[in-house]
Amino acid sequence: MNFYSLNKKAPNVSFKDAVIKGLAPDKGLYFPESITALEKDFFNHIEYFSNNEIAFEVIKQFVADEIPEKELKEIIAETLSFEFPVVELEENISTLELFHGPTMAFKDVGARFMARCFGYFNKEKTDTQVTVLVATSGDTGGAVASGFLGVEGVDVVILYPSGKVSDVQEKQLTTLGKNIKALEVNGTFDDCQAMVKKAFLDEDLKSYRNLTSANSINVARWLPQMFYFFFAYKQLKSKHKDLVFSVPSGNFGNICAGIMAQQLGLPVKQFIASTNVNDIVPEYLKTGIYSPKPSKQTISNAMDVGDPSNFIRIQEIYKNNDTTLKQHLSSYSFTDKETKEAMVKIKETSNYITDPHGAVGYLGLKEYFKENEGQGVFLETAHPVKFLDVVEPVLGETIEYPQQIKEVIHKEKHAEVISTYSELVSFLKK
Repeated sequence: MNFYSLNKKAPNVSFKDAVIKGLAPDKGLYFPESITALEKDFFNHIEYFSNNEIAFEVIKQFVADEIPEKELKEIIAETLSFEFPVVELEENISTLELFHGPTMAFKDVGARFMARCFGYFNKEKTDTQVTVLVATSGDTGGAVASGFLGVEGVDVVILYPSGKVSDVQEKQLTTLGKNIKALEVNGTFDDCQAMVKKAFLDEDLKSYRNLTSANSINVARWLPQMFYFFFAYKQLKSKHKDLVFSVPSGNFGNICAGIMAQQLGLPVKQFIASTNVNDIVPEYLKTGIYSPKPSKQTISNAMDVGDPSNFIRIQEIYKNNDTTLKQHLSSYSFTDKETKEAMVKIKETSNYITDPHGAVGYLGLKEYFKENEGQGVFLETAHPVKFLDVVEPVLGETIEYPQQIKEVIHKEKHAEVISTYSELVSFLKK
C-alpha cells in the first residue's frame, strides 16, 4: 500500500514514510492509493470478533507489510486497552463513549497507535531523533503527550493557545516532563496550526530537526479512528436499524475516519458533522462555497477551527463530487446557548452528563431526525471532567475527578510562552 499527496506534486510513499513525514513535501495530506472493502462475511459475523480482531482486519491493508502481523497485533492490543461502550439515552439515540483511555478523550486511540508505530520504526535506529511537532485545541496535546511519553528516539513539542484550553487539558500536556515539551502560544489554535505547518516547510529548520506531525493530518493518527465506528456497529447490529453517526467536528479527522469505515463496507446510512459556530462546512454544504475564516472561541473549544485540514480528504473520498458528498454527509452548526440547553435537557431526561462537544453531537442528531429516521449515535469524544469550567456551572453539579485526572491535576505546569514563528524556531534549534 502506497500513499499519495492530495496536492499531487510529490512522490508516492509507503505507510512508514507517510507516518514519519506526516505532511508531503508539496504540503499535501497523504491518502491511501486504494481502499478495498471488507468481506460481507466479516460484517455478518462481527459480533463474534473481539475489538482487537476487528481493528486488525480494518487497518491491515493500510499498514500492509510495513509492520509484521505479530507486531501489528501487539500494537493494536496496547492501543485498545480500554472499553468503547454504547449507552442508550433515548429510543433512537445512543452515545458512543470514547473517553475511557488514559487522557479521557477519543484521541487516545490515534495517539497510542501512532506512538507505537513510531516505536516499532525507530527500534533499529535509536541514533535518529525525530521531533513530533503538534498543535492542539485541547485533547490532541494530552493524548499525544501520554502516547509518546518515554518513546525512544522521539521528542514531542506541543503548541497550544493560551487561555483557550481547559485547566485539565493544560495539565495533561504540560506536566509530564521527560521527552514532552509544551509551548503556550499567545493566539488561537489556528495560529498554532499555522506555525506547525510553516515549520514543516522550513528547509533551514529541517536541517536541525527531523520533524513530523501527530495531528490528524498524520495517517497513523487518522486511520485508527475508524476502529470505534466498527465497535459501535458491533454493539448496535441487533437493532436492525439504519445507523446514523453524529460526530462533533473541528478539524474533521474523526468524521473522515468514519467515512473511511463506510468505504470499507461499514453499513452507515448518514454521517452528520455537528459543529459549533465555526460553521465552514455547514455553510459549504448550503452554498457550495468553501470559505475558511478565523476561528471563534466557544465552550466546545476542541472544535474551534476555522480551516479544517481533513475536509480535503472527505472530498477526495467522494472524488470531489459535491452531489455524492451531500448524499452521505449532513452538517449543522449550533451556538453556545443551544449547547448549554442540550446539556441540561440530556441530564433532565436521561440522567446523563455530556461534555459540550457531545452535546453538539446530540443536537446534530436531533436536527437530522426532524426529517429523517434511523438509529442515531453521537460520539461523546471526551469525559465531562475535562470541561469542568463549562459543565459544572451549566448543570449546577460538582463532578468528581476520575483517577486519570487525579494523577495530573495537582502537578506543576511547565510551558514556555511564545508569540511568533521565529520564537518557535529558536526553541526548536536550542
